[in-house]
Amino acid sequence: MRRALTLLGLAAVLGVVGPAGADGAKLPPGGQLARIDHVADGDTVDLTNGQRVRLVQIDTPEVYYSAECYGAQASAITKRLLPPGTLVRLYREPKTDAVDEYGRLLRYVFRVRDGLNVNVYLVRVGAAAPYFYDYRRGRYAGLLERLALRARTRHLGLWGRCPGTPYDPDHGVSTGPP
Repeated sequence: MRRALTLLGLAAVLGVVGPAGADGAKLPPGGQLARIDHVADGDTVDLTNGQRVRLVQIDTPEVYYSAECYGAQASAITKRLLPPGTLVRLYREPKTDAVDEYGRLLRYVFRVRDGLNVNVYLVRVGAAAPYFYDYRRGRYAGLLERLALRARTRHLGLWGRCPGTPYDPDHGVSTGPP
């Protein structure tokens, strides 16, 4: 066991295995390298190159227009994860559109420094729910659903703070008024 751990550590140092994030996922090869300018809300970020990214396959409660329960908290969590200047890699989900109706890139966002899949992490801590727009389930759909149901059972994040929030991954999360 000790030898296996040593070999795994050596492989990570040599780059044979990508860095593992808090969700256990490796930073996939490829992707578009980008830098965070600022977080617009819990599931939308602006890049230093002027592009806007909507985190694909998840939804957080709203903070603008008709503010929802846990919207401000979800936004704060994303801001903590992705402060200005954070280097990220963006990955497209082949089962969804590349760009939404507002011109935002639809992407998974991975932090480069530790390989954290931000989309997955937000669901794991209850700051977001899975959202499979147009019923299209992507590569992390099963994981997102398992993590959301576990967060809901444990009353984490929005699932604990916003009683009665329905679980419906085929529609955006709706938590009601703050």
